[in-house]
Amino acid sequence: MTDHLKGLLITTCGVLLVVPDSLFVRLIVAEPTVIVFWRGLIAGLLVASAVLAFQGLSGFRAVLRTGWPGVIYTVLLASTAPGFVMAVAHTSVANVVFILASMPIFAAVFSRVFLGEPITRRMLLTIVAVLAGLGVIAYGSGENELASWKGDLWALYTSASFAAALTAVRRLRDTSMIPAVPVAYFLAALMMSAISDPLASFAPQWPLFLAHGAIIGASSCLLVLGPRYLSSAEVALLILLESVLAPLLVWAVVGEDPGIWAIFGGAVVIGALLVSNLIALRRRRRVPVAR
Repeated sequence: MTDHLKGLLITTCGVLLVVPDSLFVRLIVAEPTVIVFWRGLIAGLLVASAVLAFQGLSGFRAVLRTGWPGVIYTVLLASTAPGFVMAVAHTSVANVVFILASMPIFAAVFSRVFLGEPITRRMLLTIVAVLAGLGVIAYGSGENELASWKGDLWALYTSASFAAALTAVRRLRDTSMIPAVPVAYFLAALMMSAISDPLASFAPQWPLFLAHGAIIGASSCLLVLGPRYLSSAEVALLILLESVLAPLLVWAVVGEDPGIWAIFGGAVVIGALLVSNLIALRRRRRVPVAR
């Protein structure tokens, strides 16, 4: 098996495992803070076990030496867990995943502001198209009983925070930040434990809580490993699968109709990102390899 095929298989499996994330939030009958607690604790334990098995304590010590960029990355990553669950709890799943698909746009803007990287013409056109699609989704939130602006804003916050975390970690290219992932999960669980009673809902629904945390932990590991063998454009294309499949899964299982405006706006967002990433991938393949 070539490294490229290995990367495709690992990344695809990681994306497919994260698809049911929003469905679990729908199926579990508990406060969003309780869902965040068990999601973070179980996923954190799984990822921490994998880190200890392959890197030992040295990986965690390396992350501690990264200073403020590492702290910013970990805290922002921790905040995306409650952000995602709150978003799904207050708006339609389609709105959430389509808004989260805008993450590369925030990443491009943050890279321009904080790292001084230019925004290409291709990315500028993509930003305009994605903003138009998000505008359609926002308009549809007033027409769909399942959607609300509160959940949309949580999804927007989650997208921006994750993009900001990725921007911060780009200053730490010499250090593997994988050990920071379970720390972020534990931090999210700790914050939620202070404002919720996680034990009350666990006993009657423990299979759902365990399965939810397990798939998030497994997908986190795979989505860290797979992209090592692929270009950023290929990874972005594969991650778009989650934006397409998650609303369909929730629609099939619990009958949640995303609404015509969410579908139309989501099609604009996904279409713009799809074309942009295909162009980037095509240009990358045209670049001659130095020998």
